[in-house]
This record gives sequence, structure tokens and C-alpha cells, in this order.
Amino acid sequence: MSMKYAQFKKVPLKGNPEFNEKWVQDRIAEDPSILGLGDVILKDKERIQPHAGRLDLLLQDSESNQRYEVELQLGRTDERHIIRTIEYWDIERKRYPQYDHTAVIIAEDITSRFLNVIGLFNGFIPLVAIQLTALAWEGAISLVFTTVLDQTTLGLVDEQEETEVADRTYWERRATKATLSMADHLHGIIKGFDPSFELKYNKFYIGLAKEGQANNFALLRPQKSNLRMEVRLSKSEDLEAKLDELGLDLIDYNKWGRYRIRLSEDDIAQHEAFLTDLLRKAYEEATS
Repeated sequence: MSMKYAQFKKVPLKGNPEFNEKWVQDRIAEDPSILGLGDVILKDKERIQPHAGRLDLLLQDSESNQRYEVELQLGRTDERHIIRTIEYWDIERKRYPQYDHTAVIIAEDITSRFLNVIGLFNGFIPLVAIQLTALAWEGAISLVFTTVLDQTTLGLVDEQEETEVADRTYWERRATKATLSMADHLHGIIKGFDPSFELKYNKFYIGLAKEGQANNFALLRPQKSNLRMEVRLSKSEDLEAKLDELGLDLIDYNKWGRYRIRLSEDDIAQHEAFLTDLLRKAYEEATS
């Protein structure tokens, strides 16, 4: 079917009685993917900040510990907007250090001067600037979000241990007994080459401990229908090719030097030999 050319009209939103800031905020909350930040979900809206007002939107990546502190401003960006955004980002990262945090500024008009100011922070404070444009045509209005400054990272710090302990009952409620038994299966594999390792239950993952000391060459995150295994290994194209060949679901290789792999019960049963070798290599790298 051929498509026809249409002339869209740009609609300024600042001061618009119908399409105001709350209306835009609600559209983002309904479908956060429109921001172009990936597969993100709404964690909170109008989140109260101690002695600092309310954060417009808190988003979280569906597959990782990445969170986005989002501040929306109609019209042109100003100094108060960037200060408020950074302040909310700082509050959230201090309250919840187990997550990676990125500050996100959204505005209709992001000036070159403002981009220069943001650029001074970018790399030291993870910032994303998104320009919002409202377009109307034949009685309908659409929102277009364009990333004009993406996050830059300067250097990495080592993974911080999450200190909030939990127990097996907590994980049975959070995941399922079936996926927790998958964690037991992998734990059994590990004990096959070092019987002294025990599972260490934390609120955000199940780690490993040897003689009471954490040694997380592997992390286990049981979910409702599968288990995510994270193994710390040197990056390897051969390993990635093997994972692809076996049909195992490789999520990514994260900045902590971990391969994140989503496993089903059938995956563990069919590829136990490969997973044993994988865990042994991670163990050897961690103890060498």
C-alpha cells in the first residue's frame, strides 16, 4: 500500500492547557519505551524525595539493575532543571546503591549552551538529554523523543557487594520453588569441584560463600519462569559462539566482567556438561 506525504504541525506544549506536563508524564508512564532507553518499565511516578520535592519518573531496565531518574520540563531547559535532575539522581543512587543510576533530562528545547554545560558533567555524572517534540495532524497528536546527548562512562569501579541479607523463604516467595531448585542444581555442580562452597542469600541475588567469605565468581538470580546465571569470566568470542551454537540465551556481557545467561530447566538438563565447564573456568579464574 502506498503512503502519502503529510505535513505535521509542531505543537508547543509549555502553557498548553490540554497537553500539559502531567499529560506528557502520563503518556511516558503508559509506555516508557517511547523514550528510546530500551526495554524499561515504570518503577514509580512523582516519587517523593526527602526534603527535595518529587522525582517525575523512575524507570528500570527489565533485564538489568539499571535505573533512570527522569525529570521532565516543557519549554526550554534552565539551570534549575539540571540541578534538580542531578540532585534527584544523587539521592536515589545513595539510597539504592545496588542499582546503576542514570539521570535523564527531557525538555522541548535543549539549547547548545545547555548541552555544553551537561557535557561537562557527562562521564562523571551519567546523564542523558532527550528533546521532546509534539506533532499534530488531522486531529491527532504524537510525541517524538530524540536523544541529543547520550551517556558517557569514564572508567569502571568494581562490583559492590549487596549487604541486605535474605533467606531461602524470601527467594521462594520472590521466585518459585522450581527455579530455586535450578539454583540448587547449579550449586551442586559447583560443589562437585569445591565442596566448601555454600549459597549465600541476598535480596538481589544468590551468591556464593567459602568458609563464610563471599566469593561470587557466579551469581544466581531465580525468577518466576527461569534463572539468570552470571559468571565472571574474561570476554571470549569463542565462548559467545558456543553459547549461540547451543541455543543458550546470552543476555549480555556486563561492565562487571560477567556473562549473563538466562537458563530454563531444560537448558540445565541438556547442557550440564557445558555449564559445569563454564562454572569451573570462572572458579579457576577467581582463585588463580
